[in-house]
Order: sequence, then C-alpha cells, then structure tokens
Amino acid sequence: MSAHFYEVALFGEFFSQDLKAILNRITLHSESSQPMHAREIVFEPFDAQAQKNSGSDPVLLRARKELTEPSSGWALFSYLKPESVRVHPEATVRPWATCQVIGDALSFASALGYIRRSQIYKRGYVFRRGILVIQMFQQEQVDPKTQQPIPAHADTLWEVEVKTASPIRNTQETPLSHSVDAVLEVQLLMKGLLDLRRQDL
Repeated sequence: MSAHFYEVALFGEFFSQDLKAILNRITLHSESSQPMHAREIVFEPFDAQAQKNSGSDPVLLRARKELTEPSSGWALFSYLKPESVRVHPEATVRPWATCQVIGDALSFASALGYIRRSQIYKRGYVFRRGILVIQMFQQEQVDPKTQQPIPAHADTLWEVEVKTASPIRNTQETPLSHSVDAVLEVQLLMKGLLDLRRQDL
C-alpha cells in the first residue's frame, strides 16, 4: 500500500445551451450546492526549463483562494503525474499533496523556489455528493491592467470536474476503488447529457 494521498477525478465540458439541463440533473443528485468564484495561480520551479531539458517533469504548485468567502485563506496544492491508464483505466488517479496557508501564499511559494507561471479565475457552482465535490465553471481571463477577472463570454465552454473532496489514502478501510466507483456513478448519472472522462493532465 502506498503512503501517497490521492485524488480521483473525471472531467468534462459542455456548451452554454446545455447549462440548465446539466445544472438541474447535478442539483437533483447532490446534497448541496453553492456559487463558486475562485482565483488560481500556478507556480513552477525556477529551474523548470532545466528540469524539462533533463527529461523530468517539474512539479507545479497551485494556490487557490475562494473569493465568495472573504475570510477564506489560500490553499496550496500539488499534483504528481497521474497513475498509468493500465492501472486506472476509468478515472484519473493522481498523487495529491495539499496544505492550508495562513497569510501570503504567494510569498510562501516564492520562498520555496517557485515562480508564478499563470493565473485564472473560475466562476460557477460547486456541489457536494458524498465524498465528492463537483465543480462546474467557466474560466475568466485576467485584465492585465487591473489584475481583476473579466467576465467570461457567453459562449465560453463550461468545464466540469468531479473529484474526491479531500486527499484519500489507499488503505483497506478506504480503498481507491470506492472513490473510483463514486466518480463512475456520477458519470452514469450524467450519461446522455455530459460525457465525463479520464484525463491525463
């Protein structure tokens, strides 16, 4: 058994005209829902290019802040390479490390030797279903002058992430197969409306 914590996930996307039908179906099968507006900043190691040149994948660090809750702090997290499709053909299973940061996550990341690579805002809805969180959002670009988000165009694709709400360990009590089954259940519920699939990120 591995000491890693994992995230199990499926991904999908759809056009705005399907929003109402998809919203209705997800709401029907979720315990709760709330608006979501998050800022995400992606950092890469300052020597990322050198790492790539030597054939290794640099580990990216992500900082996320929920803007609908003014008091919420930053969460820093990092994903490692997803497990191979042979091991987990139906869902993306990737080692996942996360930590809450009190204060300035951005300075913290640079103190770890990371530099900012990109940032996006995500606006939409977040649903809870058992051990899963379902995020449904449009990406907003950032105004270079004000650094504030620019509302997404009506035609912007909606993205959906169905994933385990917190990192899980693969143990006898909580085998990864339970989480895989949970995301596959959502895949089945959305069949015909939304194609949820494994993704190698």
